[in-house]
Amino acid sequence: MERIIFGDNQFFAVNHISDEKSRAQSIKFKDDSAIIKTLDIAIASGINTFMCTTHDRIANICEIIRKDPEKYKDFKIYPCMPYAHKYANAVTDLGIAGTLKQYVPGNFLGSLLKGGVAYLSKDYISIMELLVDAEMKMFKGINTPVIFLQNVITDLLLGLGMDEFLVAFAKYIKEKYNAEPGFITMNLPKLLEVLEKNGINNPIICASINKVNFRMSGGKDLYEKTLNEGRCRIIAMQVLGGGAIPAGEALEYVSNLPNVESILFGASSKQNIENTVETIKYHDQKKKASSIIG
Repeated sequence: MERIIFGDNQFFAVNHISDEKSRAQSIKFKDDSAIIKTLDIAIASGINTFMCTTHDRIANICEIIRKDPEKYKDFKIYPCMPYAHKYANAVTDLGIAGTLKQYVPGNFLGSLLKGGVAYLSKDYISIMELLVDAEMKMFKGINTPVIFLQNVITDLLLGLGMDEFLVAFAKYIKEKYNAEPGFITMNLPKLLEVLEKNGINNPIICASINKVNFRMSGGKDLYEKTLNEGRCRIIAMQVLGGGAIPAGEALEYVSNLPNVESILFGASSKQNIENTVETIKYHDQKKKASSIIG
């Protein structure tokens, strides 16, 4: 994985600092061309991996990328599924039956209508595989070397003790999509313990990692202990602690942690993208020089 990964929160008005900034971002990125322009700035800054939800508008972005294969030949996307808001909004607008008809493959829907609850209870893992396939349709022809399970599902399964679903997701992603499975979580230590117990070693995990324990179940000390052990490939997200930490201080902290393979961030301006990339590179070079001297 690349050291720096670009995220999509800013494109869909997700801002942990203020509602005002969310509204401003919503206006700025109301057109797909604005999203592509920002991705092009990230690419020009040396970032070639985009980690995103399966928001409906991402399908439009994928279509633009497919139409210019030479320009985006080195570009990778890490899909994160499911995009829960998409389904919640669809249920509100279309009802449960309408949502199933829109997002779930036809053969499954026919079987569901015939078998009802009995069919649903028959094979949950097969249903999960069908839903993954439905989410992945928009990424056809796009390089997707890592496919993530969103924390809303990862942590729900973790809390319910439904380990078999985490294992089944990992297996299906490897076999069907020839990709690495990734897991997003707010509880890194617990998730790693469960994955290892079920034979998933050195997993790719994206977790909140910051100085102020923002969305870090178990706390910073336990996270740092886990990182020191080097048992997984970590993508650090929410490094600004929801806006509680100045960017320079936050990036210095996470850049100097051991065994953090990648840093995920989102930004909406050219200056912020370039500054973030330069800051991470500066601390990486400083850390490297220090280890050589030491």
